[in-house]
Amino acid sequence: MTEIDCPADCVYLASARDHPPAAAVRRQQHDLTLFVQAVRDLNRRQSQLFLAINTVIARYEPPELQPIVDDDVVDAAAALAATYETASRGVIYQHRPSTVAAERLATSIGTMLVDAGRSGGSAFEGDAAVALRRVEQTARTAHADGAPDSRAYFKLLDRVLGKLDDARSETTPEDNPAASRLILP
Repeated sequence: MTEIDCPADCVYLASARDHPPAAAVRRQQHDLTLFVQAVRDLNRRQSQLFLAINTVIARYEPPELQPIVDDDVVDAAAALAATYETASRGVIYQHRPSTVAAERLATSIGTMLVDAGRSGGSAFEGDAAVALRRVEQTARTAHADGAPDSRAYFKLLDRVLGKLDDARSETTPEDNPAASRLILP
């Protein structure tokens, strides 16, 4: 492959951005459908929690030599959801994930939820449980769709939340020289 440094106004780059390959379009549609189904019947706070939890998962950095996979996300979300469901009934009991990696992820998510729940009121536990169950279901679905890939959910989050981060930052090609490259086979 040959890599060519292109100016920001390169017509070939503009064409590639405007007309992505059909496989990329189908993947984007699938990703969008999965996320829309995940938040379709959530209230505002539950939707915000769903997005915040997924942001923590996407940005989570596991310790070296201890990779994290989709099953760990499912396990962590299920344990935290059970904890919040129990708390919403007035019983204090912390459910634990079955793996060390899932427990570390659950701790990261739990820290964010504790901060978010300080001003959440009494219904926060129920909303957090619903959002966590939805994360669990979405991770299961993404993992099932990406059959042999044990990190399909992480890749989905990277594609979906990465686009959100890109849209927020709106960097110019001068700020990011790698963005103005055209790669030819």
